[in-house]
Amino acid sequence: MSETNESERYKAGMAVRRQVLGDAHVDRATAQMTEFDADFQTFITEGAWGSVWSRPHFTKRERSIVTIALLAALGQDDEVAMHVRATRNTGATKEDIKEALMHVAVYAGVPAANHAIKIVKKVYAEMEAEPEPRK
Repeated sequence: MSETNESERYKAGMAVRRQVLGDAHVDRATAQMTEFDADFQTFITEGAWGSVWSRPHFTKRERSIVTIALLAALGQDDEVAMHVRATRNTGATKEDIKEALMHVAVYAGVPAANHAIKIVKKVYAEMEAEPEPRK
């Protein structure tokens, strides 16, 4: 999408995406974008980030908690890891994520929660071993 064709929703979505995931992550994703996935990248930037994550009712912390629980319930391992890393920017705490995964265990099943807990523990260990990223 060229800059002259960016919708207001795209611009808002990209701003929120950068706030949540960080510039380094978004820059990597943008650099890896091809003609094949350009429409998809626009769709998620406008839809997920510009329409949902930009809504005012939930805080970014609350959206982060809900998102991680949903992704864990769906078994979306890479996305769980990415959103756990994003908690550095959203304010969701380890306690928040632990409680969310307890809900996953009850409502989506113990195996889904157990698998997500393994991913979350690994990601937190990696995060603790590395310096805080610059914003």
